Amino acid sequence: MMNKFIWAPLRALLRKVPESTALLGLSVVTGLLCGLAAVALKVSIHAIQGWLSGIMPGSRLPYLVLPGVGMLLSLLIVKFLVRDNIGHGVTKVLQAVSKNESKIKRHNIWSSLVTSALTIGFGGSVGAEAPIVYTGAAIGSNLGRYTGMSYRGMTLLLGCGAAGAVAGIFNAPLAGVLFTLEILLFNLSMSGILPLLLSSISATLVSYLCLGRVSPFAATIVDFRMGNVPFYLLLGMLCGLFSLYFIHTTLGMEDRLSRFKNPYLKWVVSSVALGLLIFLFPPLHGEGYNFLGPLLNGLDPEIGNGTPIGVLMNFGWGVPLFFLLVALLKVFSMTFTNAGGGVGGTFGPTLFVGALVGFVVADVMNLIAPGAVPVANFVLVGMAGLMAGVMQAPLTAIFLIAEISGGYELLVPLIITSAVAYGTTRIFEKYSIYTKRIAASGELLTHEADKAVLTLLRMEDLLEKDFLPVRMDYTLGKLVEAVSSSERSLFPVVDARGRFQGYVTLGDIRKDMFRPELYEQRHVFNYLKTAPEYVYPQDSMEAVMRKFEKTGAWNLPVVDDDRKYLGFLSKSKIFNAYRESLKDFSQD
Repeated sequence: MMNKFIWAPLRALLRKVPESTALLGLSVVTGLLCGLAAVALKVSIHAIQGWLSGIMPGSRLPYLVLPGVGMLLSLLIVKFLVRDNIGHGVTKVLQAVSKNESKIKRHNIWSSLVTSALTIGFGGSVGAEAPIVYTGAAIGSNLGRYTGMSYRGMTLLLGCGAAGAVAGIFNAPLAGVLFTLEILLFNLSMSGILPLLLSSISATLVSYLCLGRVSPFAATIVDFRMGNVPFYLLLGMLCGLFSLYFIHTTLGMEDRLSRFKNPYLKWVVSSVALGLLIFLFPPLHGEGYNFLGPLLNGLDPEIGNGTPIGVLMNFGWGVPLFFLLVALLKVFSMTFTNAGGGVGGTFGPTLFVGALVGFVVADVMNLIAPGAVPVANFVLVGMAGLMAGVMQAPLTAIFLIAEISGGYELLVPLIITSAVAYGTTRIFEKYSIYTKRIAASGELLTHEADKAVLTLLRMEDLLEKDFLPVRMDYTLGKLVEAVSSSERSLFPVVDARGRFQGYVTLGDIRKDMFRPELYEQRHVFNYLKTAPEYVYPQDSMEAVMRKFEKTGAWNLPVVDDDRKYLGFLSKSKIFNAYRESLKDFSQD
């Protein structure tokens, strides 16, 4: 019904204008929808938190249980209603671009939003940003698909959705554009930036009109002093080292928790561990942004009453020690939340941990020399530093913090710390937390156009299946019959079960094929050649090209894990497809 009365007429209308023009209008629509989605997520989280605090006031004991309840609700929705893996939203968007023609399933428009609202609203220690990015990307992807956009247009609308989501959740339009350019879409032409800007501005206006300019990161900023540059350099190095800890601890914990095959057992373990962590360290509850308010405005940090470890707050050096422990444990609480069935991202925890690293550095400096550095400045700059290292997106980090805090006067320390943190991280780690896993599979798009295009080539589009297979026990006479009925000069040899054994070429039998007396004497196995290498369907195109380079072959057989013959890949066909894709990929 919708296709008949909405999408079909809209497609017909859009076909009358150039796609580049249609994309401008669709980018605005995408931005408006993403802004509404961001507002819905914010309002839902706050509504759930307000409802729970109203029915359970003044007690810390619910902290032991409520986060697990939110995780269980999300787990049940995903398992029985969604029936799909919706965690790690930003990584899923990257995989959609590089592996699935920028197509994202329709349910992601709402599933990530609903489950993350429940997870965070009940106290799950994750961020709302990655789920809203997944939601925004799904909005853009599906809008592009239903309006008949090309792959390039759909990819751009997917990026518009992600940009609009970041802009809407933070009221930061420039950061939304930079996030998409640095993390999601590489080698985007200049003509593609305008739709991103339109989407980001549209989402920001919707968010601003619905919720106002209220920000959890409002800060009392002190003017930048050149004398503090060495401290910002130190903060940058520490943020880089913390970024390495954040990335490797998160991925290592995920690997360990993945050993639990029963999702309910994993939920029990994760919810108990998370409840204990939040009970002992209240700042780990939810996104944690509300605990940053005092730190950003020169006030004494507050953690509430009832936590036994809170006694550290009564001692001068106990305060930075307490928040250092919180920063170290946030990675664990975040991973337990996601592993136990909750849905949330690493974006928010990255900002939170960065803020605490900045606070700890400033507080230690001020304990050594009272008044040495401004705490609020270091909290904000620490957020940018850790984001630059963990996400390996320094420009996004710099301008996001400048936009959400109104602190453009901090631009110099933001640049210094972010650059140092990024450089420190890159010395030891090539990939961000979003890309490390998928880079190992060869499915990651990069900033290098040649590698990006190679990643986008699909084996099923390049597989040649018109080679006529022959059996190992065929006589030369039967092989000659196959030659006469085939237009190819190469013949894969298979056994009775269809498993690849080798190949025969026309050149191998040329001297004997005109000697009928040999037709019954000689067989295919007399001419058989062994393939120098096999290609498997799961191989990345980059791995395939390495096999071609290693063997020097122009054709390689494709087989499954049981060595069943599937077809051949030709180096020349890959090169032709590569040249055409590079032309399309680079055009304005």
